[in-house]
Amino acid sequence: MSTRRDSGSLVDEEAPLLPSAPGITNTYGGAESPGEGEDNNGENENLVSTSVARRLYISHFLSTWNSRVFEFGAVLYLADIYPNTLLPMSVYAFTRGLAAILFAPLVGWYIDNNDRLKVVRLSIVSQRLVVAASCGIFYYLMVVPYYSSDLSKSLLAVLAFLACIEKLGSIMNLVSVEKDWIVVIAGRDQASLNVLNAQMRRIDLICKLVGPLFIALLAGVSTEIAILTNLTMNIVSVAVEYFAIARVYHDDEALQQPKALPRDPNRQRPIGLKNKFVHNWEHVKSGSKKFNKDFGMYFRHRAFLPSFAGALLYLTVLSFAGQMVTYLLAAGYSSTQVGITRTFSVIFEILATWFAPWLMGLIGPIRAGIWLASWQATSLVAGLFLFWRFADRPFVSASGLVGGTIFSRVGLRGFDLCTQVIVQEDVEPEVRGTFSSIEAAWQNAFEIMSYLSTIIFFRPEQFRWPASLSVGAVVSASILYASFVYIRRGHLLHLEKLPLVFKSRRRQEISQEQGIERLLASNDV
Repeated sequence: MSTRRDSGSLVDEEAPLLPSAPGITNTYGGAESPGEGEDNNGENENLVSTSVARRLYISHFLSTWNSRVFEFGAVLYLADIYPNTLLPMSVYAFTRGLAAILFAPLVGWYIDNNDRLKVVRLSIVSQRLVVAASCGIFYYLMVVPYYSSDLSKSLLAVLAFLACIEKLGSIMNLVSVEKDWIVVIAGRDQASLNVLNAQMRRIDLICKLVGPLFIALLAGVSTEIAILTNLTMNIVSVAVEYFAIARVYHDDEALQQPKALPRDPNRQRPIGLKNKFVHNWEHVKSGSKKFNKDFGMYFRHRAFLPSFAGALLYLTVLSFAGQMVTYLLAAGYSSTQVGITRTFSVIFEILATWFAPWLMGLIGPIRAGIWLASWQATSLVAGLFLFWRFADRPFVSASGLVGGTIFSRVGLRGFDLCTQVIVQEDVEPEVRGTFSSIEAAWQNAFEIMSYLSTIIFFRPEQFRWPASLSVGAVVSASILYASFVYIRRGHLLHLEKLPLVFKSRRRQEISQEQGIERLLASNDV
């Protein structure tokens, strides 16, 4: 397939998968509904070919599927290997999240300073190798009935270390593909970018729904079978994922272009006269300065508020994950009922991947974000109210929280899509990796805080406090985003775009006032 770049657009000989839509302009996330933005007269048209999109989706599906299956499967394996204790699983999850916080900026630096294909291939291979090694250790711990306590602790430490590498590889793949590759592929066409974002998010949510259920059913039959299946899938899929993303790279000339990197004035500093200790200390100081510089850039960036608001949403226990599931079981829910509510939750999240792009195309991503953030906060506040109101009836109380959480998922995933578009458009290409990696570090920091909340309040009857903290975080995120909208636009609502009924009534009032004025004027005459 031959491609060419014309005025920043990708033109393919194949039939387009993603036609550009009218009325959507690339104005740093401020695209408005038809009539509000500038007419681009087709200058920003960008056609993404079917083959490029299909290979991109295949690679992303395999990466996300293997990540979701292993992430949930590891919890099941640890629970089976170390029964009657949450300590091994807590250490495993905490170490994994901490690694993401500490080393995400380094991952971002690597993304920004290396070839796109090299970065993604490294993320694929590193993930698959460490998952395969982890599955081997899990299988050994399952089939060997007798092993020393010291060996068990050592293997748990190895598993935690491998989990850190897998997490960093996952961040590298996610940031590279979702924050950089699809932006370059879409070019300057907002409609194509919205569709690519929505399709990628649908893949994420489908894997989130089906992956854990798939591995849980296998583990229900045999944990050993689940581990071996997990191992086999990683080995088989690595080649397909590896070459699919390579074809995407070679079929799009823009991806092959080198990134515009800022010049480092200290890069050529001579070090020949310095001893090894001084040289290493200079590296430590340089790394510390870069760390502070990167975080300073993040906080000063014009996309900071929507990015940080999105990260703050990770401080939650209301997500049908381990914490909330444990509470629901204690409140009287059966495993089947928990499975049904989780399914409904993911269905609502998937629906958001259609609703949010439609809303963004109608009123733009910035204004769509304020509506979706408000929907999420309102749903959870209502659910929390019922949760506290019927505290004396645990099942009814839990059901209120479940209902609010399910309805909030539309707002959550829709708001996430809106903030992703804003970040993609506002962040400069040369710092996309750094910015998004720091964003991922904050996401993991808030996620760890949610784990700490249930460690402190570990009894089911104390779940009201982590739940209240979670709703408070969502409301705070909505306020932060509202501040961003006010700063960017100068207002939160378009008064002239209130419902037509209100406008009709106002016209009637104006007409009546004008009639009175004319009557008074005639009387004066």
